Amino acid sequence: MQHFSAKLDAWIVDGVRTPLVDYCGPLGGVSPTDMGIKVARAVFARSGVPAADVDSVVTGSMAHADFDAFVLPRHIGLYAGVPIASPSILVQRICGTGFELFRQAADQITLGYANLALVVGTESMTRNPIAAYTHRSGFKLGAPVEFKDFLIEALTDTAGPVTMIETAENLAKKYGITRADAYAALSFERALKAQADGFLAGEIVPVTSEKFALDGYATRGIQLPRKVAQLDRDTHPRPSPLEALAGLRTVYPGGVQTAGNSSALVDGAVGALVASETYVRQNGLQPLARLRGAAAAGVPPELMGIGPAPAIRALLERCGLQLSDIGLFEIKEAQGAQTIAVERELGLDRDKLNVNGGAIALGHPLAATGVRLTVTLARELRRRGLRYGISSACVGGGQGMALLIENPEYLKD
Repeated sequence: MQHFSAKLDAWIVDGVRTPLVDYCGPLGGVSPTDMGIKVARAVFARSGVPAADVDSVVTGSMAHADFDAFVLPRHIGLYAGVPIASPSILVQRICGTGFELFRQAADQITLGYANLALVVGTESMTRNPIAAYTHRSGFKLGAPVEFKDFLIEALTDTAGPVTMIETAENLAKKYGITRADAYAALSFERALKAQADGFLAGEIVPVTSEKFALDGYATRGIQLPRKVAQLDRDTHPRPSPLEALAGLRTVYPGGVQTAGNSSALVDGAVGALVASETYVRQNGLQPLARLRGAAAAGVPPELMGIGPAPAIRALLERCGLQLSDIGLFEIKEAQGAQTIAVERELGLDRDKLNVNGGAIALGHPLAATGVRLTVTLARELRRRGLRYGISSACVGGGQGMALLIENPEYLKD
């Protein structure tokens, strides 16, 4: 397995997200660009940092979910008020995209290209297209008309070929995992508690129908369904007792994965600001977290879900830390068996893992997930007074990525 890792030295000033809303729900008609603009504007409003100070915009969105997807990064920056001279980029590492956004923003800061970067991960799972790749040159009489569902097709790694669910089933066999329902029930229970006690609300900006104006250019905006005035909470968490989850049929005969113990399909966006230490000090900011390191690793495609394990090990080695130094972990719950496999491989304490629920309960908007996990982790480190946290995810095709963050309370003079 190959990996790269690097120490980072940048600050996460603040972060905010939309609610994560179930597939084909009230956000289903909204472009990921407009969701991205919404969270970008919200993070400026919440942090008090002026958009005019942004030197670079770093965005991620996996699905080409609108016809103007090519200019998604640029439109997010411009309609959020970023200077017209500040460039924008789109980053892609599938489920690891959100972590890569932070790494690239921190790299730009370290290399002197920027003092302040806007980071946005945004994803409409609903608007994944029904696509055709063979029609440009026309149709032959009697030839098949090959329109396919991009979303379901993209969940198959054609090198195997193997579906993402099958990769989890492979891990279940390797690690002796017979069912993942108890883990899924815990994810739902923790998410419901975090929702009830207001913790999740602390990182959510309510979404309403609104317009995004930009002088001299077309007006964009969000239009919710007629009977939906506001979205202000995640929609997928629901009471999911073990006995109910255990009664669901597995995707594959004799397997362990079901609709109830796999990550939910949701739409949503997350925005964050990443700054240099100079910018933080000069502006008297109280940042959310310090970015300390990043690592990515390759694993066999058919075992892609184990990717967080080597990525986390590489990250700890590079940063000179032990697993016991880490107070909390946020690891994307692609599938229940996949998360349990990572937990067993690393010997993680479940009391430190996904303590506010994970993607099984909250959902997995691909490019937005890594940003969401990292912002949630940073907020929980501060709430508990813990120093280090790691956020991580497996990546389709056979990769893993991980970030190390530090609670700023430990860095005060």
